[in-house]
Amino acid sequence: MPKQAVLNSDIFIVVPAYNESVVIRDILRPLVASGYSVVAVDDGSRDNTWGQLKGLGIHRMRHPFNLGQGAALQTGVSYALQQSAQFILHFDADGQHDPEDIPGLLAPLLAGRADVVLGSRFLRKEDWQVVPPTRRLLLKMAIFVNWMLAGLWLSDAHNGARALSRRAAQLIILKENGFAHATEILQQIRSLGLRYQECPTRIRYTEYSRLKGQRAWSAFDIFVDLVIRRILR
Repeated sequence: MPKQAVLNSDIFIVVPAYNESVVIRDILRPLVASGYSVVAVDDGSRDNTWGQLKGLGIHRMRHPFNLGQGAALQTGVSYALQQSAQFILHFDADGQHDPEDIPGLLAPLLAGRADVVLGSRFLRKEDWQVVPPTRRLLLKMAIFVNWMLAGLWLSDAHNGARALSRRAAQLIILKENGFAHATEILQQIRSLGLRYQECPTRIRYTEYSRLKGQRAWSAFDIFVDLVIRRILR
């Protein structure tokens, strides 16, 4: 199938942000400069994140209280769909993701080969070599947990870089407000029969992103939370 003709302005990048005033403008500027439509969702930040979002030429949304990354993503995606977005990307606000990876994430969608593209830091040697050894081990464990809970065996887990077609974004509805949304997305990909593909992405481990990212043992909290929810259902 030939690639679709699409303008960068039809591609919406949803960026959930919580207390990111130090870096948020530097993260968003390259996305805006590339012509993408950027939706930044301030998830009840206690710092000046909301003020830093002014004057960037982006779509700004704000939660009055901190609800969690999953909730912020769902707010941004719902808004992007209302604005006639053709493709939607998830992009973290702490500087871990590289804007240069965006064309690669979009390529399978544009070619009609996938409905969802998932970023992976374990497909290229130069990418996984920069992952700290302890985190590398825990991510491998999380891959197994994802397989048990979602039935998808992937090379990476909890990578926040994702690309969705409009149809996939309409079908995937996040109810997990916190970090457990990452596994919930995989569960819905499988249950909805969506076509998915992994794509190499770089993760930049700066001192700031290490402090802002999920704690190493949060994967176990996510596992317990999802299991309890499944039992209660």
